[in-house]
Amino acid sequence: MTDEHQQGPPEPEGSGEHPFQFTDKRKVNASGDEARPAEPAPADDAAAADDSAAAPAQGDASGDPLAGLDFEPSGDAAEASAVLKAKAEAAEHLDALQRERASFTNYRNRALRDQDAARDRGVQDVLAALLPVLDDVERAKQHGELSGPMAAIAEKLDQSLQKFGVERFGKVGEEFDPTLHEALMHSTDADATAATVNLVVEPGYKIGDKVVRAARVGVVGPE
Repeated sequence: MTDEHQQGPPEPEGSGEHPFQFTDKRKVNASGDEARPAEPAPADDAAAADDSAAAPAQGDASGDPLAGLDFEPSGDAAEASAVLKAKAEAAEHLDALQRERASFTNYRNRALRDQDAARDRGVQDVLAALLPVLDDVERAKQHGELSGPMAAIAEKLDQSLQKFGVERFGKVGEEFDPTLHEALMHSTDADATAATVNLVVEPGYKIGDKVVRAARVGVVGPE
């Protein structure tokens, strides 16, 4: 017992070369209340903050906020779009076809008119070249000098000209028409009521409504 009392009370823990230290990590309110430990941030709030921070970064990286959306039609919408496109192309082709058809119709009608006009000009040229021969044949008929084989040839010539629409006109007794007759002589008659043809020098010829040569006649009219 004597030895125990002589040793004295035990030294506190941490004494010696390394004294014990204590740090209070609690927060103190400004109101002076007792300090309370700091509460950790909720996990949901932290995740939301991370998402909000990452969202602008993604938007900036793509440059187009609608780039991630899919507007490609599918199913019935795609089929309807294809039908509308096909109808539009069909309408364009139909319009082009109608234009080409109208153009071809105009060309065909113009070609037919030009063909008829060229044919008429050809017949007129041939008739103009035959006029002296036809006048000689007509004079021979009037004087009774055309008979036998020559009369048959003259008849065939007239029939051939008729096939091409050539018509002879100018007879005694016709009423004078300045669009058809060329008056070479004119006489008066007290009994005459209108100017009429009393002499045919050379008959006239026309093709349809086209007068190739007017009939050269003598005319008698009232005083």
